[in-house]
Parts: sequence; C-alpha cells; structure tokens
Amino acid sequence: MTPVYVQEVADLDVEVERGGPRARVHVIGELDKLTAPLLKESLTALFAEGRVDVVVDASLLDFCDSSGLWALVEHQRRVAAHAGSLTLVGVHGVLERVLEVTGLKAVFDGVVPA
Repeated sequence: MTPVYVQEVADLDVEVERGGPRARVHVIGELDKLTAPLLKESLTALFAEGRVDVVVDASLLDFCDSSGLWALVEHQRRVAAHAGSLTLVGVHGVLERVLEVTGLKAVFDGVVPA
C-alpha cells in the first residue's frame, strides 16, 4: 500500500494507505472531541470509494476519548452493513483499557494489541 495523503488537525495526524479494496489508516496523536471529525471524514471518504475492509493502526495513538471511540464504532457498523470489516491493530493504553472495560472490543472484527 502507498500513502495517499496525510491530514493534520490539532494533535492528530491521519495517514491513509490504499491498496485494492482495502485501506490502512494510521492515527497518530490524540483522538478526542476536537480531532474525531478528521478521522470520521477520512473513514467516510474511504467508504464512499467502496473500501469497506479497513485496518486502523493505533500504535502511535497517544489518547482516545469517547468521541474517538464512537467514530470507530460508527464506522464498524457502517462497513459491517456492507459485508466489510474494521480491524484495530496496535491497540494499547487508554484505548485498550476502554475497549475492555466497556465490552466494545467485541464490536470490532479484530482488536490486536500492540
């Protein structure tokens, strides 16, 4: 896969790699109320392109609040309704803890710890 674009808002970078029908999204920095719309925009664009198999790499994610988590859950629901998948890789820290405590880990097609 080849990086196509990088967007930066506040303390979040979103790097998207496209390869065939799949995409890999690297989230770098802090995913919160202010930055979640950037991730949602990137995921929505991928969906509009017909890319419903998405891997979100959270290995360089420093923080994730409920807004960021909700953006991921919404996209999981969207792609699942179209026989797609959303897998989270490099999950650690706050995101890992929140996924376990809330039981939302089971919502995703895959959650791979760092």
